[in-house]
Parts: sequence; C-alpha cells; structure tokens
Amino acid sequence: MKMACVLTIVLFATVGCNDNGSHVTAELNENASLSGNLPYNPLQWRVITTAINKQDSTMYTLYGNDVAIQYARTNSQNDYPVGAVLALVMWRQRDDSRWFGAKIPDRVKSVEFVTVGPGEDRRPSYSYQDYEGAPLKKTAAHEGLVPNERAAYLLSQRAAVMP
Repeated sequence: MKMACVLTIVLFATVGCNDNGSHVTAELNENASLSGNLPYNPLQWRVITTAINKQDSTMYTLYGNDVAIQYARTNSQNDYPVGAVLALVMWRQRDDSRWFGAKIPDRVKSVEFVTVGPGEDRRPSYSYQDYEGAPLKKTAAHEGLVPNERAAYLLSQRAAVMP
C-alpha cells in the first residue's frame, strides 16, 4: 500500500513537471526604445523615480547619471551639484497582451534633460532641453543661473525609496 502511494506521488510529480512546450518567450519592447539624436542615453542610467498619469495614459521615469543618483539618494533638497544630469523619459501607455489589466510603455512621447554645470561665481548653471517626435528632435532649450519652470520641477522630484 505504501509503495503504491509513493509510486503515485512520483508519477504525479513527474507528469506535473513535464514541459509540454507551452513556455513564454521573452520579447524586447521595441516601441519603447529611444530614437533620435539625444545628448545622452538615459536608459543606461539608474532610476530616481517613476509615475503614471492615468488621465492622459502616460508613464514616466526620471533617470540620473551617477552624480545625480548619489545626490538624489542622500539629499532631500533640489540643489543638485555640478555634473548632475537628470533625464525624464515619458511614454504613452498600451495594454500588456501578457497580463490582463496591466499597462506597459508604448511609443516615447518626450525626453527632457536638465544638466547642472559650472556657472559664474561658483554658482551652478542649469541647462534644460526637451526632445519630442519620432525620431526625437529638440523642441525647446533654456540655459541660465536659475532653472526654468520645467527644469525646477524635474529637480524637485524626490527619489523613490528603494530597498
């Protein structure tokens, strides 16, 4: 009797673990890639924070270079040091065909950069650039000792708490 139970369990375990060819293959989301003449590739940087706007079906990720990441994770102010570069990538969303109800990035809507450089009298200088379209093209730029409204908004984003 014991032997029959053991054989039954082994049989079910073997059949349950059988690969019948129904596996999911990984796909690269080509729609979400960046195209155009950008000064940096922010997708190679680390994430500072992310958000979703359900009203206009967009999602964004704020990336930072090493200087920006170090500052964002250790400070709560928005006075980034010289050498920091932030990039906000905004995507339109689409339904995920693999997970009911989920949304994933679709086409890139815009990429914005804020660069903190050396200014006069040891004060930082701010450069803001906005890229839109397909391929991405520069549509706006601003430089000065004071960040413009959009650059100030990006600099004010707090880093997400990560384990």
